Amino acid sequence: MGKNNHLRGVGVALVTPFNTVGDIDFPALERLIEYNIAGGIDYLVVLGTTGESATMTATEKAEVLRFVIRKNQGRKPIVYGVGGNNTAEVLRNIATLDTEGIDALLSVSPYYNKPSQNGIYAHYKAIAEASPLPVILYNVPGRTGSNISAATTLRLAHDFSNIIGIKEASGNLFQSAYILRDRPENFLVISGEDNLATSIIGLGGDGVISVAAGAFPKTFCDMIHAALDNKPEIARVHYMKLLEATDALFEDGNPAGVKAALHCKGLIENKLRLPLVPVCEKVYAKIQTQIEKYSL
Repeated sequence: MGKNNHLRGVGVALVTPFNTVGDIDFPALERLIEYNIAGGIDYLVVLGTTGESATMTATEKAEVLRFVIRKNQGRKPIVYGVGGNNTAEVLRNIATLDTEGIDALLSVSPYYNKPSQNGIYAHYKAIAEASPLPVILYNVPGRTGSNISAATTLRLAHDFSNIIGIKEASGNLFQSAYILRDRPENFLVISGEDNLATSIIGLGGDGVISVAAGAFPKTFCDMIHAALDNKPEIARVHYMKLLEATDALFEDGNPAGVKAALHCKGLIENKLRLPLVPVCEKVYAKIQTQIEKYSL
């Protein structure tokens, strides 16, 4: 790859820890930053879906972003989530964003209103033309209700040099393969699904923006880095250790699962904001068992 090498490997989708009364727990957030960097992650993703950005105020988001930038101290690249289903509002958010310390924006495809492929293209065209930072597309049909087709992704990739990659979470390896085959040079194809990350890397992909890495950074990073280094046997050993734990993280919803894992490890309170709630006792016990069994 080339100029976007700093965003290859493992990007961790940071959770936003809350204290027992539901406020942002900044000491816990600092612990998470240090835990993930020590575990070998390659970059930090702030206020994506996993960060519960949908239930946070604009002031809270700004506070979290500035806190992460300050505590990171330039050690790792930072990708910031700025997306939505109102294009004009996304553009206003970009226009008022203090971009210092941010390396790229991650922008989710418009959700709920289900635009056509031409609508998705026009949405991202407006973002690309307005953004002072590189943009990573985020395709997650399971949450948005619509898919960014491979053809639309490739059209955007070839038309706008500051659209530098896609977080591809469609679950469709064929779609990823078409993008990988026809992408322009330096365009990143990043898995948005932990359990498909090594498969996408095997097709030529560039890594993952991961939920599981937030809970199990060392094992997960060892797996992804082995896959990127063309050491599939090593990657497979780590994959099998992580298999059931990663499954369990999503059994009762995200980020409930990863917050349960981090609570097991004593790093955060097991607190989410409604409408999200903690995982059930059965899933919590399953996560705890996997952590102990495989020393995750």
